[in-house]
Amino acid sequence: MVKRLLKYIIAIAVVSTVIIITFSRKNPVETFYPRDYEGIIESGVIKAVTEYNAVSFYVEEGKVCGFDYELLGAFAKEKGIKLEMTPEMSFEKRLEGVSQGQFDMIALGTATTSQLKDSLLFTHPLAIGKQVLIQRTDNENHIKSALDMAGKTIYAVKNSPAIMRINNLMNEIADSIYVKEITEYGPEQLLAMVSAGDIDYAVCDEMTAKAYIGNYKNLDMGTSISFNQFYSWGISRKAPVLLDSINSWLDRYIKTKEYKALYDKYFNRKKH
Repeated sequence: MVKRLLKYIIAIAVVSTVIIITFSRKNPVETFYPRDYEGIIESGVIKAVTEYNAVSFYVEEGKVCGFDYELLGAFAKEKGIKLEMTPEMSFEKRLEGVSQGQFDMIALGTATTSQLKDSLLFTHPLAIGKQVLIQRTDNENHIKSALDMAGKTIYAVKNSPAIMRINNLMNEIADSIYVKEITEYGPEQLLAMVSAGDIDYAVCDEMTAKAYIGNYKNLDMGTSISFNQFYSWGISRKAPVLLDSINSWLDRYIKTKEYKALYDKYFNRKKH
């Protein structure tokens, strides 16, 4: 278990170091400000933040890969600009970075909840999914429905849509659910911790769970805790023109053979 988590932490550290070296400016103190499409085009760079995971952004054999990385890269290529994508495991820091102008957008399938609409503009949906409970198949206290979550301790990434859903769920079942918010790990690490028996339950989005659960034969993700939700990229609320530009491009691109090949590459194949 410790070796597995250490592997994840080292991988994230390596990617972060490479990005810092690649994109660092001569001036160590950089002032950020929110900008819209015009400012992005003038600068020649679109700055996005994402999560290091096997769907969105990862490094394999020295090459950067990922559905969101490649999809946004196709947008940047068409517009004649460069893509600068930074991995950040903290959901809270991703939101903060976009709000402060450090990043133009979150290039990660994010549930379009009413709470997050106060902080972000959302693109047209990229996928449909739901929040699911992760538990071991041999757990004596196996949870079969949301009602069974009463009195249980559930782990989730801090400030993620999963937290919002659990809070709403407590009102729906009129009982307490004890939530442990994790800041240092992402969903992949939570799955590993459940599998190893360090924790009993975790919640994450269905798309991420599907990407990893094949690596853990003792895990079950069959219990949904939400209805289907749209997953979209999140754009700075101060960049409505960027939102329109990306939406217009997505409407065209998702009809192409290139998009189908990209989608099949990451979602219609077994985890490598």
